[in-house]
Amino acid sequence: AIKRVLLIHPDYTRTDFTNKIVPLIYQELKNKGMEKIDSLNAGGTHREMTEIEIREKLGLSSQINFNHFYNHEYNNPGQLVTMGEISSSFVEEKTNGELSQSIPVVVNKLITEDYDLIIALSGTLPHEAAGYAGGLKVFFPGISGPEVIDLLHWAAVLIGIPRIIGTVDNPAREVINKGSFYILSKIKAPTISFNMVFEEGEKEVIPKGIYTGMGYEGFIETYQKAAKASSRLHIIYIDQPLKFAVQVIDKSYDEIWTAGKGSYKLQSPGVMAK
Repeated sequence: AIKRVLLIHPDYTRTDFTNKIVPLIYQELKNKGMEKIDSLNAGGTHREMTEIEIREKLGLSSQINFNHFYNHEYNNPGQLVTMGEISSSFVEEKTNGELSQSIPVVVNKLITEDYDLIIALSGTLPHEAAGYAGGLKVFFPGISGPEVIDLLHWAAVLIGIPRIIGTVDNPAREVINKGSFYILSKIKAPTISFNMVFEEGEKEVIPKGIYTGMGYEGFIETYQKAAKASSRLHIIYIDQPLKFAVQVIDKSYDEIWTAGKGSYKLQSPGVMAK
């Protein structure tokens, strides 16, 4: 029986329709006898979310009761556990020799606790450091330690963003998959992926698809399907590079670490303005 559930969700910087599906998931689990549900914000090194922000993100009414809302404390060693290590030779191969050091697979220890089910929600769209967002990225680096997060972002720079963004299979994603394999192989609870694909309307997100799978292979399969759908919605091919580009950063990117997204995609010198 499914009595205790952990729901891992995207943070405030991710636009998706988490708020539409969580109440449905909650009611279905409640009908099946769920007694306790906790949430974990997969915010990486982003700032923590307030309870009000989390409830809004999850679409929770006053009738929906979560036992605890957890923020991922990436800088609190007491909240982290080591699941394995990605070898330096693997990292060196994937970065074409640019980076030769091992990556410890350090993750939030909540996922090792006595849950009967772990549900991971993620949105999928092109991502400069992983090809596409979503899938196993919610574990590694979403709820990983700071060294993991820093190394993965730096590895993406060394590999080259043009080689990564908008590609389903790439060296950065292989590193993510490798780390996630260590994680999922040591989690006792079954894990389910909900991969969301959407368009952004003027006032709200428009759901376009949701892909679900269970376990390591299920996460990869649903990510691939979601990325294929995202490519049709979010990628526009042009004949020549643009000479000028203006990007308006969403107000949810309220710190330099996240607002910097606007500059990551530049391939030649440019000007950043507030």
